Amino acid sequence: MTILITGATGTVSREVLRNLAGRQPVRALVRDLSRAPRLDGVDYTVGDLDSPATLTAAFQGVTTLWLLTPMGPAAPSQSMNAVWAARQAGVRHIVRLSAIGAAHDAPTRNGRLHALSDAELQASGIAWTILRPSFFMQNLLASKAGEHLYGVFGDARVGAVDVRDIAAVGAEILIAPERHEGMVYTPTGPESITLDEAAHDIAEALGEPVRYVPQTAEQIRDNLLRAGLDTWSAEVLAEYRVAYGSGWGDFTTDHVARVAGRPPRSFAQFARDHKDLFANA
Repeated sequence: MTILITGATGTVSREVLRNLAGRQPVRALVRDLSRAPRLDGVDYTVGDLDSPATLTAAFQGVTTLWLLTPMGPAAPSQSMNAVWAARQAGVRHIVRLSAIGAAHDAPTRNGRLHALSDAELQASGIAWTILRPSFFMQNLLASKAGEHLYGVFGDARVGAVDVRDIAAVGAEILIAPERHEGMVYTPTGPESITLDEAAHDIAEALGEPVRYVPQTAEQIRDNLLRAGLDTWSAEVLAEYRVAYGSGWGDFTTDHVARVAGRPPRSFAQFARDHKDLFANA
């Protein structure tokens, strides 16, 4: 049994690799070997989801695939290429990282694009499991500037989840995929939080003031563009501000506990674990 991890240099897949290393034969797909995390027990192979011809050798002998594509308009093409390569290689199960609320009528382009790829996988004839996690707590590491915390929640609550818990769920499924065939999971944290509460937890961890600064969708888009983000991504994050601000993400599930066998981490725990990163932001 060989597990192939795509997106291996990204936040979630790096954690999946850490969970699997030493437990199962693992191969990591990377475009640039110099950026690979280099974990013991992981075999690295070069390939690009934008280039189907590079995937044949990488998928050879793979039984289970962790499929992650970065947010962007090319995501359906990348997912399609991976599913095609998996079919040609005889992959038996695909675990796909989708997006919260992925649906054809989702309030963000990202959610609608993921719905296309979810539907393609479900119709592929390959056994599948789909994860649609809530907002990543790790996203807030880049949202603090000095004493100020920014974000896309508005004044609403969101059941934000620690990426380490998403990865724990993903790893358990990859190790025993037959138990989770045909399932759609939405990992969340243990509670819905506001960004005011997140700022308070960060302040408690640091022992210094942190204050949430609300922004409109337009302000978020414009600030991201000024920071150099591409237009598509800036506009999609503004769409998430509208969606989350309406209460769209205000829910929790038991999916982390159900699959990983332990409760998810709270944001207060996340803030304590990452206080050094928050302190330098």
